[in-house]
Amino acid sequence: MNNNYYNEIKNELLNNEVYKRVKDYSKNRNELSTYYNVGKLLIEAQGGEDRAKYGDSLIKEYSLKLSQEIGKKYNITTLKRMRQFYLMIEKGAPMAHQLTWSHYCELLSLKDVNEIEYYIKISSEQYLSKRKLREKIKNKEYQRLDDNTKLKLINKEEISIGDTIKNPIIIKNKFVIDKENISEKILQRLILEDIESFMKELGDGFCFIGSEYKIKINNTYNYIDLLLFNYIYNSFVVVELKVTEVRKEHIGQIQIYMNYIDKHIKGITNNKTIGIIVARRDNHYYIEYSSDKRIYTRDYELI
Repeated sequence: MNNNYYNEIKNELLNNEVYKRVKDYSKNRNELSTYYNVGKLLIEAQGGEDRAKYGDSLIKEYSLKLSQEIGKKYNITTLKRMRQFYLMIEKGAPMAHQLTWSHYCELLSLKDVNEIEYYIKISSEQYLSKRKLREKIKNKEYQRLDDNTKLKLINKEEISIGDTIKNPIIIKNKFVIDKENISEKILQRLILEDIESFMKELGDGFCFIGSEYKIKINNTYNYIDLLLFNYIYNSFVVVELKVTEVRKEHIGQIQIYMNYIDKHIKGITNNKTIGIIVARRDNHYYIEYSSDKRIYTRDYELI
């Protein structure tokens, strides 16, 4: 065992233990920096990244001594995570000081640095707890973005409202409903049971206005399944739910509702209304040949 490396690692961890006792906003930054430095020292002590992949005997030795001299939390698993953390940052993942060590531990199993960067970004912007972050990773939120959106994120290009809508949209099946025989009313009820999660599936900035929103066209009352507003894009959003494949008449129906909102409800400072059809199966051909590019279609998946 190389005592020089061990002593450096021990000093880093001891200093961090002292710093933790100080009630200061920067102590989280110090902890991440400490674990990054320890990870780097571990790699160097093992003779570089390639050799570090194949031997953990040195880490076992270090963890045994550190557990005896500092505390049991510095076990083999923790030291391995510090090593992974260092490699992750070196491969391009940002070190966001708004996030905790626990957040980064949730990200260590991911291989794609762009996916890691996405979760770091939304965790920082949305103040996600560790539990919420874990849920998003489990639900494969990044993987449900289309390739064009992922490319925009990589190139740091401007994102449109349609880019953030996941596909498929995950809906929690709290009532354990038969997926094959679900009705639109039951689908709507499932969404309303956890409307916040549903709106997060659509992206950021959505606010709930109402369900079965009543509008009068000529002498007939019509009911919009869900009416939302997005404050980021300053637009009303009409959501229609379908338990079948998207059909051309669904496109016509939502266009009428969107035009009604634009004419009778939208203010002069609001942008034009957006339409989202959430269906059992998407049919991108109808959207491809539709002249109205404000309409988006997405599959749903009950879990």
